Amino acid sequence: MSRTASPDTASRLPALVFVRRSQCGTSRKMESLVAWVKVTQKKRLRVLEVDADRAPGVAEKLQVTHVPSLVLVKDGQVVDRLEGRATGRQIDDLIRPYLAA
Repeated sequence: MSRTASPDTASRLPALVFVRRSQCGTSRKMESLVAWVKVTQKKRLRVLEVDADRAPGVAEKLQVTHVPSLVLVKDGQVVDRLEGRATGRQIDDLIRPYLAA
């Protein structure tokens, strides 16, 4: 019997917010890493993408000063971030302490 996460459970998962720009080459280079995290950690982490040009208010609320950025949010609070181009190892180090069991 398989179990799916309820919406309430999903909302309690930490979220990795990928703040990017569609015309930014560095953002495009990170897309595959972020997609890999989304697929491999889907039961333990929500991954969201925000285009800083289309949603500047979200980027401002997350206090993003450099694009691309990865912002880790847990319980509604920013708990960590990576600004600029990140490697798979850096992303793993960022999310590992916050992954849901």
